[in-house]
Amino acid sequence: MKLVTFTHNQITRVGAVVDEWIVDGSGNKNIPESMLEFLTLGAPALKMMQALINSGNFRIELKQVKLNAPVPKPEKFLGISLNYADHIAETGREQPEYPSFFTKQSSCIIGDGDTIYQPKVSDKLDYEGELAFIIGKRCRHVPVDKAHQVIAGFTIANDISVRDWQMHSPTMMIGKSFDTAGPIGPWIVTPDELADPHHLNIKTWVDDDLRQNASTNEMLFNCYEMIAYLSQAMTLNPGDIITTGTPSGVGVKMKPRGYLKPGQMVKVEIEGIGALTNIVKAEPDNLCVY
Repeated sequence: MKLVTFTHNQITRVGAVVDEWIVDGSGNKNIPESMLEFLTLGAPALKMMQALINSGNFRIELKQVKLNAPVPKPEKFLGISLNYADHIAETGREQPEYPSFFTKQSSCIIGDGDTIYQPKVSDKLDYEGELAFIIGKRCRHVPVDKAHQVIAGFTIANDISVRDWQMHSPTMMIGKSFDTAGPIGPWIVTPDELADPHHLNIKTWVDDDLRQNASTNEMLFNCYEMIAYLSQAMTLNPGDIITTGTPSGVGVKMKPRGYLKPGQMVKVEIEGIGALTNIVKAEPDNLCVY
Protein backbone atom coordinates (compact mmCIF):
# COMPACT_ATOMS: atom_id res chain seq x y z
CA MET A 1 0.00 0.00 0.00
CA LYS A 2 1.18 3.53 -0.80
CA LEU A 3 -0.14 5.89 1.86
CA VAL A 4 -0.36 9.62 1.18
CA THR A 5 -1.31 12.90 2.75
CA PHE A 6 -3.00 14.92 0.00
CA THR A 7 -4.99 18.08 -0.55
CA HIS A 8 -8.02 18.23 -2.85
CA ASN A 9 -10.42 21.16 -3.06
CA GLN A 10 -8.49 22.83 -0.21
CA ILE A 11 -9.14 19.91 2.16
CA THR A 12 -6.24 17.79 3.41
CA ARG A 13 -6.62 14.15 4.42
CA VAL A 14 -5.03 10.71 4.03
CA GLY A 15 -5.43 8.27 1.18
CA ALA A 16 -3.72 5.56 -0.83
CA VAL A 17 -2.29 5.58 -4.34
CA VAL A 18 -3.50 2.95 -6.79
CA ASP A 19 -2.09 3.37 -10.29
CA GLU A 20 -3.09 6.90 -11.37
CA TRP A 21 -5.72 7.30 -8.67
CA ILE A 22 -5.97 8.44 -5.08
CA VAL A 23 -8.26 6.34 -2.93
CA ASP A 24 -9.79 8.96 -0.63
CA GLY A 25 -9.72 7.93 3.02
CA SER A 26 -12.70 10.17 3.76
CA GLY A 27 -14.81 7.47 2.11
CA ASN A 28 -14.84 5.85 5.55
CA LYS A 29 -15.68 8.23 8.38
CA ASN A 30 -13.69 6.08 10.81
CA ILE A 31 -10.41 6.67 8.98
CA PRO A 32 -8.53 9.57 10.63
CA GLU A 33 -7.82 12.66 8.53
CA SER A 34 -4.18 13.06 9.63
CA MET A 35 -1.37 10.61 8.96
CA LEU A 36 -0.21 10.74 12.58
CA GLU A 37 -3.63 9.62 13.77
CA PHE A 38 -3.84 7.04 10.99
CA LEU A 39 -0.50 5.49 11.94
CA THR A 40 -1.37 5.56 15.64
CA LEU A 41 -4.55 3.59 14.91
CA GLY A 42 -2.39 0.96 13.27
CA ALA A 43 -3.76 -2.27 11.78
CA PRO A 44 -7.45 -1.26 11.96
CA ALA A 45 -6.69 1.86 9.86
CA LEU A 46 -4.83 -0.20 7.26
CA LYS A 47 -7.69 -2.70 7.14
CA MET A 48 -10.23 0.07 6.52
CA MET A 49 -8.07 1.64 3.83
CA GLN A 50 -7.63 -1.72 2.12
CA ALA A 51 -11.42 -2.16 2.11
CA LEU A 52 -11.77 1.20 0.35
CA ILE A 53 -9.17 0.15 -2.21
CA ASN A 54 -10.97 -3.12 -2.82
CA SER A 55 -14.30 -1.35 -3.27
CA GLY A 56 -13.09 0.50 -6.35
CA ASN A 57 -14.90 3.62 -5.13
CA PHE A 58 -13.93 6.99 -3.59
CA ARG A 59 -11.27 7.66 -6.20
CA ILE A 60 -9.77 10.92 -7.42
CA GLU A 61 -7.37 11.28 -10.32
CA LEU A 62 -3.85 11.62 -8.99
CA LYS A 63 -3.20 14.61 -11.25
CA GLN A 64 -6.04 16.51 -9.57
CA VAL A 65 -4.55 16.45 -6.06
CA LYS A 66 -1.55 18.01 -4.32
CA LEU A 67 0.62 15.42 -2.62
CA ASN A 68 1.96 16.75 0.66
CA ALA A 69 4.75 15.37 2.81
CA PRO A 70 3.35 12.02 4.00
CA VAL A 71 3.94 12.95 7.66
CA PRO A 72 3.87 16.76 7.76
CA LYS A 73 4.53 17.26 11.48
CA PRO A 74 6.24 14.28 13.13
CA GLU A 75 7.19 14.38 16.78
CA LYS A 76 10.76 13.42 15.82
CA PHE A 77 12.74 13.85 12.61
CA LEU A 78 16.11 12.14 13.08
CA GLY A 79 18.96 11.54 10.66
CA ILE A 80 22.04 9.36 10.87
CA SER A 81 25.38 10.65 9.62
CA LEU A 82 28.28 8.71 8.10
CA ASN A 83 26.37 5.50 7.37
CA TYR A 84 27.85 4.59 3.96
CA ALA A 85 31.51 3.58 3.73
CA ASP A 86 32.02 5.42 0.43
CA HIS A 87 30.57 8.63 1.88
CA ILE A 88 32.81 8.28 4.94
CA ALA A 89 35.80 7.87 2.61
CA GLU A 90 34.95 11.00 0.61
CA THR A 91 34.68 13.03 3.84
CA GLY A 92 38.01 11.74 5.18
CA ARG A 93 36.37 10.81 8.48
CA GLU A 94 36.79 7.60 10.47
CA GLN A 95 34.09 4.94 10.52
CA PRO A 96 31.91 5.52 13.61
CA GLU A 97 31.74 2.92 16.37
CA TYR A 98 28.13 3.80 17.13
CA PRO A 99 25.33 5.25 15.01
CA SER A 100 25.62 9.05 15.07
CA PHE A 101 22.28 10.86 14.96
CA PHE A 102 21.23 14.47 14.57
CA THR A 103 17.86 16.22 14.69
CA LYS A 104 16.13 17.99 11.82
CA GLN A 105 13.38 20.32 12.99
CA SER A 106 9.95 19.34 11.66
CA SER A 107 9.43 22.91 10.36
CA CYS A 108 11.86 22.07 7.52
CA ILE A 109 9.60 19.39 6.01
CA ILE A 110 8.20 19.81 2.50
CA GLY A 111 6.68 17.36 0.02
CA ASP A 112 7.25 16.14 -3.49
CA GLY A 113 7.10 18.99 -5.99
CA ASP A 114 7.59 21.67 -3.35
CA THR A 115 10.33 24.28 -3.60
CA ILE A 116 13.71 24.06 -1.89
CA TYR A 117 14.89 27.59 -1.13
CA GLN A 118 18.52 28.58 -1.32
CA PRO A 119 18.75 30.64 1.88
CA LYS A 120 19.70 34.30 1.83
CA VAL A 121 22.57 33.63 4.24
CA SER A 122 24.40 30.92 2.28
CA ASP A 123 25.08 29.59 -1.21
CA LYS A 124 26.41 26.26 0.11
CA LEU A 125 23.18 24.32 -0.35
CA ASP A 126 23.68 20.58 -0.74
CA TYR A 127 21.58 17.45 -1.37
CA GLU A 128 21.71 14.03 0.31
CA GLY A 129 19.45 11.35 -1.17
CA GLU A 130 18.34 8.90 1.49
CA LEU A 131 15.98 6.08 2.37
CA ALA A 132 13.76 6.98 5.32
CA PHE A 133 11.46 4.89 7.45
CA ILE A 134 8.42 5.81 9.50
CA ILE A 135 7.72 4.41 12.96
CA GLY A 136 4.30 2.79 13.24
CA LYS A 137 4.12 1.71 16.89
CA ARG A 138 5.03 3.32 20.20
CA CYS A 139 8.10 1.39 21.28
CA ARG A 140 11.08 1.30 23.64
CA HIS A 141 13.97 -1.16 24.05
CA VAL A 142 13.24 -2.91 20.76
CA PRO A 143 15.59 -5.84 19.96
CA VAL A 144 17.07 -5.91 16.47
CA ASP A 145 15.15 -9.06 15.50
CA LYS A 146 11.82 -7.41 16.44
CA ALA A 147 12.50 -3.97 14.99
CA HIS A 148 10.79 -4.68 11.65
CA GLN A 149 7.52 -4.96 13.57
CA VAL A 150 7.50 -1.25 14.52
CA ILE A 151 8.06 0.17 11.00
CA ALA A 152 4.93 1.57 9.34
CA GLY A 153 6.67 1.98 6.01
CA PHE A 154 9.40 3.55 3.93
CA THR A 155 9.72 6.78 1.99
CA ILE A 156 12.34 8.93 0.28
CA ALA A 157 14.15 11.81 1.94
CA ASN A 158 16.50 14.50 0.70
CA ASP A 159 18.56 15.61 3.68
CA ILE A 160 19.18 19.13 2.39
CA SER A 161 22.16 20.64 4.18
CA VAL A 162 23.46 24.19 4.38
CA ARG A 163 27.10 23.18 4.69
CA ASP A 164 28.66 26.26 6.28
CA TRP A 165 25.84 26.56 8.84
CA GLN A 166 26.10 22.81 9.47
CA MET A 167 29.56 23.48 10.87
CA HIS A 168 28.32 26.19 13.24
CA SER A 169 27.35 23.53 15.77
CA PRO A 170 28.75 20.05 16.57
CA THR A 171 25.18 18.73 16.50
CA MET A 172 24.78 19.92 12.86
CA MET A 173 21.15 20.70 13.69
CA ILE A 174 20.93 24.29 12.49
CA GLY A 175 22.50 23.54 9.10
CA LYS A 176 20.13 20.61 8.65
CA SER A 177 16.95 22.45 9.65
CA PHE A 178 16.59 25.49 7.39
CA ASP A 179 13.06 25.97 6.10
CA THR A 180 12.46 23.60 3.11
CA ALA A 181 15.53 21.48 4.02
CA GLY A 182 13.46 18.36 4.62
CA PRO A 183 11.82 17.06 1.45
CA ILE A 184 10.14 13.68 2.02
CA GLY A 185 7.72 11.63 -0.03
CA PRO A 186 5.97 11.19 -2.28
CA TRP A 187 4.28 8.50 -0.17
CA ILE A 188 4.85 5.84 2.48
CA VAL A 189 5.27 2.34 1.06
CA THR A 190 4.19 -0.30 3.57
CA PRO A 191 6.75 -3.03 4.36
CA ASP A 192 4.77 -5.79 2.64
CA GLU A 193 5.52 -4.12 -0.72
CA LEU A 194 9.32 -4.10 -0.25
CA ALA A 195 11.04 -7.48 -0.20
CA ASP A 196 14.10 -6.10 1.60
CA PRO A 197 14.69 -2.42 2.42
CA HIS A 198 18.41 -3.17 2.65
CA HIS A 199 18.78 -4.10 -1.04
CA LEU A 200 17.37 -1.09 -2.87
CA ASN A 201 19.08 1.02 -5.50
CA ILE A 202 19.22 4.72 -4.63
CA LYS A 203 20.03 7.48 -7.12
CA THR A 204 20.18 11.27 -6.97
CA TRP A 205 20.14 13.56 -10.00
CA VAL A 206 20.75 17.30 -10.21
CA ASP A 207 19.05 18.20 -13.47
CA ASP A 208 20.35 15.47 -15.84
CA ASP A 209 23.56 14.85 -13.88
CA LEU A 210 23.54 11.56 -11.93
CA ARG A 211 25.35 12.48 -8.70
CA GLN A 212 24.64 9.48 -6.44
CA ASN A 213 24.19 5.82 -7.39
CA ALA A 214 24.38 3.19 -4.66
CA SER A 215 22.51 0.43 -2.84
CA THR A 216 21.05 0.45 0.64
CA ASN A 217 22.96 -2.77 1.28
CA GLU A 218 26.02 -0.55 1.73
CA MET A 219 24.71 0.94 4.98
CA LEU A 220 26.90 0.32 8.02
CA PHE A 221 23.94 0.31 10.41
CA ASN A 222 20.72 -1.01 8.95
CA CYS A 223 17.20 0.19 9.75
CA TYR A 224 16.62 -2.41 12.45
CA GLU A 225 19.92 -1.67 14.18
CA MET A 226 19.04 2.04 14.19
CA ILE A 227 15.72 1.34 15.90
CA ALA A 228 17.34 -0.93 18.47
CA TYR A 229 19.96 1.72 19.25
CA LEU A 230 17.61 4.72 19.42
CA SER A 231 14.94 2.93 21.42
CA GLN A 232 17.41 2.25 24.22
CA ALA A 233 17.47 6.00 24.83
CA MET A 234 14.02 7.26 23.85
CA THR A 235 10.48 6.18 23.18
CA LEU A 236 9.76 6.13 19.47
CA ASN A 237 6.23 7.09 18.47
CA PRO A 238 4.03 6.61 15.40
CA GLY A 239 4.99 9.06 12.67
CA ASP A 240 8.59 9.57 13.79
CA ILE A 241 10.80 9.86 10.70
CA ILE A 242 14.31 8.40 10.64
CA THR A 243 16.58 8.92 7.64
CA THR A 244 19.28 6.34 7.02
CA GLY A 245 22.25 8.27 5.66
CA THR A 246 23.53 9.17 2.22
CA PRO A 247 26.05 7.51 -0.10
CA SER A 248 28.97 9.26 -1.78
CA GLY A 249 28.49 11.93 -4.43
CA VAL A 250 27.39 14.90 -2.35
CA GLY A 251 28.03 18.33 -3.80
CA VAL A 252 30.42 19.52 -1.12
CA LYS A 253 32.97 16.86 -2.12
CA MET A 254 32.89 17.53 -5.86
CA LYS A 255 35.65 19.46 -7.61
CA PRO A 256 34.51 22.09 -8.27
CA ARG A 257 31.81 22.10 -5.59
CA GLY A 258 28.45 20.87 -6.80
CA TYR A 259 26.18 22.95 -4.60
CA LEU A 260 22.56 23.39 -5.62
CA LYS A 261 21.70 26.58 -7.48
CA PRO A 262 18.40 28.34 -8.16
CA GLY A 263 16.70 26.90 -11.23
CA GLN A 264 18.07 23.39 -10.76
CA MET A 265 15.95 20.30 -10.16
CA VAL A 266 17.02 17.61 -7.70
CA LYS A 267 15.48 14.15 -7.89
CA VAL A 268 16.02 11.21 -5.55
CA GLU A 269 14.81 7.84 -6.78
CA ILE A 270 14.68 4.64 -4.72
CA GLU A 271 13.87 1.24 -6.17
CA GLY A 272 10.44 -0.01 -5.13
CA ILE A 273 9.34 3.36 -3.75
CA GLY A 274 9.42 5.97 -6.51
CA ALA A 275 10.92 9.42 -6.94
CA LEU A 276 11.04 12.63 -4.92
CA THR A 277 11.53 15.74 -7.05
CA ASN A 278 12.02 19.36 -5.99
CA ILE A 279 13.02 22.59 -7.72
CA VAL A 280 15.55 24.99 -6.18
CA LYS A 281 14.75 28.69 -6.03
CA ALA A 282 16.29 31.70 -4.28
CA GLU A 283 14.61 32.46 -0.98
CA PRO A 284 12.11 35.23 -1.74
CA ASP A 285 11.89 38.46 0.19
CA ASN A 286 8.26 37.88 1.16
CA LEU A 287 9.30 35.09 3.54
CA CYS A 288 10.67 37.71 5.93
CA VAL A 289 8.37 37.80 8.99
CA TYR A 290 8.96 40.13 11.94
